[in-house]
Amino acid sequence: MRIAAGIEYDGSRYGGWQAQAHDPNTLQARVESALARVADHPVAVICGGRTDAGVHAGAQVIHFDTEAERPMHAWVMGSNAHLPDAIALRWAMPVSDAFHARYSALRRAYRYVILNRRYRPALLARRACFEHRPLAIEPMQQAANFLLGEHDFSSFRAAACQARSPVRTLERLEVRRQGELVVLEVEANGFLHHMVRNIAGVLLAIGAGEKPPAWAQEVLLACDRRAGGVTAQPWGLYLARIDYPSEFAIPQLSPPPLVW
Repeated sequence: MRIAAGIEYDGSRYGGWQAQAHDPNTLQARVESALARVADHPVAVICGGRTDAGVHAGAQVIHFDTEAERPMHAWVMGSNAHLPDAIALRWAMPVSDAFHARYSALRRAYRYVILNRRYRPALLARRACFEHRPLAIEPMQQAANFLLGEHDFSSFRAAACQARSPVRTLERLEVRRQGELVVLEVEANGFLHHMVRNIAGVLLAIGAGEKPPAWAQEVLLACDRRAGGVTAQPWGLYLARIDYPSEFAIPQLSPPPLVW
């Protein structure tokens, strides 16, 4: 049986999603260990969007194959009983073997949250990017508009990115202010390594008045990571949604409201 599940997590304590031989403190390792306790056999998990160290998720999707027969609520409750407080399954459901958490995805949506005030936070210390300089929203949105559509995003990918092609289609990039928060809503058919954080770094520089909005287009056209700004902090980044074909009926639950 193939089972899909939804997970939320605070990634600030973990070395990213993907299991690594040199770092046992990863989200994948914790989730696989918990599921194995319920299944009573080793479980290998595939996720819909691999997140980096410090990055959070309100709507991660996984799938795994198992011979164990358990009620769906048992997979959720049993796994949560063996997971730390910062990680929780939200739902589980049987799916066909045609479903693949990564390759069946149509698009992914991320949210980048910036706490924009003079003094550093306590409650949002590792749940938002802190920026003490006043940010101007209109120039940030003007810059964001240059990045919409299908482009070579080489200037916004990490040097270690292993994607075969740097071409992606950015379907949405909106900037809004919500009190002391500045929020970036980003949707694309796929993302490169550090792509959202590198976009956020460019928009932060523009919002702070260091660069004009047209600089975003200059960075994009350079197709060279060295043309861009610094990579923004991981703490503000959230995997917000993964869309799948309707035939799989994957639940779309709203993320928790702390920074939503």
